[in-house]
Amino acid sequence: MSSNSASAVAAVKPDMKKHDLRRRILKNKAIYLMILPGLLYFVLFKYFPMWGLVISFQEYRPYDGILGSDWVGFKHYQRLFTEPMFWTIFRNTIILFLMNLIFFFPVPIILAILLNEVRLQAFKRFVQTIVYIPHFMSWVIIVSISFVMVTMDGGMINEGLDAMGMQKVNFLLSDEWFRPMYILQVIWREAGWGTIVYLAAIAAIDPQLYEASRMDGANRFRQIWHITLPSIRSVIVILLILKIGDVLELGFEHVYLLLNAMNRNVAEIFDTYVYTAGLKQGQFSFSTAVGFFKSFVGLVLVMSANWLAKKFGEEGVY
Repeated sequence: MSSNSASAVAAVKPDMKKHDLRRRILKNKAIYLMILPGLLYFVLFKYFPMWGLVISFQEYRPYDGILGSDWVGFKHYQRLFTEPMFWTIFRNTIILFLMNLIFFFPVPIILAILLNEVRLQAFKRFVQTIVYIPHFMSWVIIVSISFVMVTMDGGMINEGLDAMGMQKVNFLLSDEWFRPMYILQVIWREAGWGTIVYLAAIAAIDPQLYEASRMDGANRFRQIWHITLPSIRSVIVILLILKIGDVLELGFEHVYLLLNAMNRNVAEIFDTYVYTAGLKQGQFSFSTAVGFFKSFVGLVLVMSANWLAKKFGEEGVY
């Protein structure tokens, strides 16, 4: 092939790729239209606001705007890592995250397996409805119900302790009880909703695997251990990676509703600190630096967890 022919072929290839791309888009236009709202959501509310991160490198003043504020470089990041409160907040956040990972993360898996073993469909649907309902309640309602149950003034739990001759416990103002209350409320609200993905993954398992195992004499426990769990392992790994990415993202509303002056030393986390420093005290640049640090740590951990998952032969999230 001559050089002129080769260059002509090279020039035609990009045109063919564009034509194929245009043809695929037109062929699947309904799918792209379905994607469009989600894409616009992420562009408008996730990517476009990243422009505001530049104020973490400025001494931002609202009346001067981003373009008129003075640049201070890494001043706010230096302050963040030298603040006496930083390590307290970091420790509290990590502890709550580990409690989520150890105590909450396995609960939807166990609950999904238990629900899958229920043979009476009416009872199964009833239980599913009961465990799903708390997810649709706001944290205000969840914390309010907990408050009514544990308050010193007529709370069901404290009244029960008093009836048994035991001393009442001030759960709401105790720094020792903050973390157990937090994780129990998370399990109560989110465990049922988390089972949806696992139940869908279990439903996709080939029934012939269970039939073959029964012929080999495997009981229900053996079937769960050798068929169900290995079959949903990839789903568990993906959700675990995403959970690790939320290491510093524990949710502002829930913790803020439980936070008070008596438990602040164990309850203050990055989300509540950003609210206090940014909105209450007007330190917009510093609070943005805190938020950016939190997001950066999450990104690094997601990439690291995904890399480890691929090293162990799993698919990962990308």
